Amino acid sequence: MTDLIIVNNRDRCRLCECNDLERVFQLTPTPPANAFVPPKKLSIVQKCFPLDVYQCVNCSHVQLLIVIDPEYLFQDYVYVSGTSPVFVKHFKEYAESIVSYFGIPKDSFIVDIGSNDGTLLKFFQDYGMRVLGIDPAIEIAKKANEEGIETLPLFFGNELACNIRDERGPATVIAANNVFAHSDNLIGFAQAVRELLAWDGVFVFEVSYLVDVYERVLFDMTYHEHLSYHLVHPLQSFFETQGLQLIESIRVDTHGGSLRGIVQLAGGPRKVGKSVSDLVRLESKLELDKPETLKLFGNRIDELGKKLQKLIRDLKSNGKSIAGYGAPAKATTLMYHFGLGPDILDFIVDDSPLKQGLYSPGLHIPVLPSSALYEKNPDYVLILAWNFADTIINNNQAYSKANGEFIIPLPTIQVR
Repeated sequence: MTDLIIVNNRDRCRLCECNDLERVFQLTPTPPANAFVPPKKLSIVQKCFPLDVYQCVNCSHVQLLIVIDPEYLFQDYVYVSGTSPVFVKHFKEYAESIVSYFGIPKDSFIVDIGSNDGTLLKFFQDYGMRVLGIDPAIEIAKKANEEGIETLPLFFGNELACNIRDERGPATVIAANNVFAHSDNLIGFAQAVRELLAWDGVFVFEVSYLVDVYERVLFDMTYHEHLSYHLVHPLQSFFETQGLQLIESIRVDTHGGSLRGIVQLAGGPRKVGKSVSDLVRLESKLELDKPETLKLFGNRIDELGKKLQKLIRDLKSNGKSIAGYGAPAKATTLMYHFGLGPDILDFIVDDSPLKQGLYSPGLHIPVLPSSALYEKNPDYVLILAWNFADTIINNNQAYSKANGEFIIPLPTIQVR
């Protein structure tokens, strides 16, 4: 990975290309959220970039305008799905639901964009499907290939979609999980999906849902990889302009609350489900189409921060030691915005070997294996991967029995 980071600034909406964009809230600038540092580079000061969130006045799409070079962000990616039992279970159920609901026959062609280590595709493969992963993370794609999931270490786009269709035929299912929010060129992305999708196929994507972010104050889902913060109503209009049709919009509980959208070609064989209009109504009721709503959301973030900072300051003033658990991308936003630096957190533990032995982006807090929890025995553990809080606590009951306590920062502050 190069230390030179190329940054661009948009001036138009990713969905409708309108240039009337209003800033709705600001978070503390951070380095790229997954820019973990090896010991030999600790002397290098990592540059921070703005986290200013804008809403399109025309279509209401919420987005960042700062765009960090995707090759920098993703080619040396350090997140892998297969290390989380929660996500393995989620993707197993995901594959089952798509195969059963749409009656996908054996030997169908399944493509996963941003396929990571191939966790989802393994389950489709078990159903007798032909599978292909696309992921620019070079080492992760290599590992997936070694484990029998053919994966192209490339970025998805129209040229690649045409090549795949010419060589292998159209895809019955195209999946894109936690990646449709990562693309700066959503119009090009949608056009490539349209090119590759079979006439009766479905494009299935999962993204963090802005309704859940808003209702549960999940502000730390905002980081530079996440360029878009999706709502159903803008997406519905967007897909129509791209020759596609949103036919289902389903809420799922991953990442604190996500949206699963199901899309077909315009004029495809399936009717639009009630789930789409139901969520459009909910979004309208919450007035998430109005910039003023999200400006007030910024005040709620600040109130939550004051409560957490008071709790932690009181513990530190009483001589208590605190560690972090989990080093997900969202932890970078949480730590920077709430001032949780090395003066607060002695170390972070994470279950991913790819992050162990590195230091957190910018703040340079050491990331250690979970065994360090018992070797160093901190008084408190702040669960930075709060969406896995129950699993983390259940898996570390020995720590609790030794009088250790867990702090959960979101969606509400808890000490357990």
